[in-house]
Amino acid sequence: MSATTITLLFLLFAVIMFVLEKIPLGVTSMIVCIGLVVTGVLDIKTAFAGFIDSNVILFVAMFIVGGALFETGMANKIGGIVTKFAKTERMLIVAIMVIVGFMSGVLSNTGTAAVLIPVVIGIAARSGYKRSRLLMPLVFAAAMGGNLSLIGAPGNLIAQSALEEINMEFGFFEYAIVGLPILIIGILFYATIGYRLLPDHDVTEESGFDTAKDFSDVPAWKQWLSLIVLVLTLLAMIFEKKIGIKLSISGCIGALILILTGVISEKEALKSIDLKTIFL
Repeated sequence: MSATTITLLFLLFAVIMFVLEKIPLGVTSMIVCIGLVVTGVLDIKTAFAGFIDSNVILFVAMFIVGGALFETGMANKIGGIVTKFAKTERMLIVAIMVIVGFMSGVLSNTGTAAVLIPVVIGIAARSGYKRSRLLMPLVFAAAMGGNLSLIGAPGNLIAQSALEEINMEFGFFEYAIVGLPILIIGILFYATIGYRLLPDHDVTEESGFDTAKDFSDVPAWKQWLSLIVLVLTLLAMIFEKKIGIKLSISGCIGALILILTGVISEKEALKSIDLKTIFL
């Protein structure tokens, strides 16, 4: 069997498994990677070269930088301030989508959704609104917000890696040329037509999420430093060509500052890294 045929068969297997999700996505990725080595299509060095790609390092660093914002409770504080001004369910949905959309653009859409789901469930419990009506806009906003920047979604950096091989690249916020209009249209849709289409049912089972996590014992300086480091890291990435520091290095510097200053512990930093995304 030719190398081309073997590659196409593994590609077909990966597509089917990604759609069905019968086994974890990361495991599917590793089966394909190892399978191509065993069948002789790739050598070991080539097969695992992606793990030391600068974009993978950037993802790891930004998971830590974003994780600090969540672990210190700063993300909850930002969400609470904005949603406090939402007087109706419709306004609350718009507020949630704006927060999640823009956070997904500068952090990670997967991580943002995972962390803010329990926050929104808690908001639903306090406000009396149906959680089913608040969670659907949150997930869509996270998906659309991931297209605002280079680091918003895994696919963005995968595309960047491919372009770098032909001496081309995207700017940090170049995705926003398309992503921002999509996010705005999505928010407007859920504020009007989509608002009437949202699921409206009660949830009887107990939630598996911790909706009342207490951040009162976290010092204010840790919360503000996590936000300051995030902003400075993003600015360094935006002006990458001006300062001459690569995106991955800027991300690593931000992550190291947060760990060395004690804003986030090593254990929390490791926990914040989404290994599924890294394997993919």
